[in-house]
Amino acid sequence: VLIFIFVSFPVSISAYLAWQFASTNLSLVKQLDEVNRLSDINLKQEQEKQQILQDQNDMLEEQVNERTQELQKEKQKTENLLLNILPQEVAEELKENGSSEAKYYDEVTVLFTDFVNFTQNSEKMGAEKMLVELNECFTAFDMIMEKHGLEKIKTIGDAYLAVCGLPIKNECHAYQTTLVALDIIEFIEERKKMNPNALDIRIGINSGSLIAGIVGVKKFAYDIWGDTVNTAARMEQNSEKGKINISESTYQLIKEKVVCEYRGKIHTKGKGEMDMYFASETIKDNGIS
Repeated sequence: VLIFIFVSFPVSISAYLAWQFASTNLSLVKQLDEVNRLSDINLKQEQEKQQILQDQNDMLEEQVNERTQELQKEKQKTENLLLNILPQEVAEELKENGSSEAKYYDEVTVLFTDFVNFTQNSEKMGAEKMLVELNECFTAFDMIMEKHGLEKIKTIGDAYLAVCGLPIKNECHAYQTTLVALDIIEFIEERKKMNPNALDIRIGINSGSLIAGIVGVKKFAYDIWGDTVNTAARMEQNSEKGKINISESTYQLIKEKVVCEYRGKIHTKGKGEMDMYFASETIKDNGIS
C-alpha cells in the first residue's frame, strides 16, 4: 500500500500539474485571441478614423483649391477692369504702392477726334441710334489705338482723346499717331459707304510735353494736362470734315514720312496765328521716295 501511495502520488501531482498547465495555456490562448480580436477591432477603427480624416482633408483641399481658383478669377477680373481705365504701368504702380504720382513727359503726341454736326445728327437720328453709332465707332477706334500703340485717355461726349509716347517712351510718337488718324479716316469713309447715317469726323494732332496722372481717389481716372493738350484741341477745332489737321511741331516730326499740305497761318482762339497742315497719306503709300 505504501508503495502504491509513493508511486501514485507523484503521478497524481504530475497529472494535476499537466492539467493545470493545459488549463492555463488554454486560458492564455483565449486571452491572446481576445487581445488579437480587440486589436483587430482597434486597428480597423483606427483605419476607418484615418480614412475619415483623409477624406475630410481631401475635401478641404478641394474646397481650398476651388476657392483659390475663384479668387484668382476675381483678381483677374479686377486687374482687367483696372487696365481698362489705366495704362498697365500705372496700374502696376497703383497696386504696389497704393498710389501713383503724376509724371512729366517731354515728347508725346496728342490726338483729338470730334464728329461733325453731332448735335444736329443726334436730333435727326434719335438718341438710341446715335448711341449705337458712337459705340461702334469708338470700339473701332479702341482697336486702332491698340494696333498702333496709343493710349486712350477718355471720351468726352462725341470727342475721343488719345496720346502716344506715355507711359512708355516712343520715339515714333508723332508718326504712330498720324497712322492712327489715317486709319480712323479710312474707317469712317468705309462706314459711310455702308451706312448713310454714318457720322463725318475731323481730327487734330499736336506734339509736345505734358503732365499725366491719376485724378481723385474715388472713381479715379487717368488724364493728361498742359498746353500740348489744349493745342491739340485747337487743331481739331480748326480741322475740316474728313481731314487731319496737325500743328507745326507735329509736322516737323513727320514731314519725311507723311504727305502734308500747308494751310498757312490760321487764327486760333487763345493762341493767335498758328501754322497748320493737313496730313493726307504716308509717303511710302504715295510712292514718293
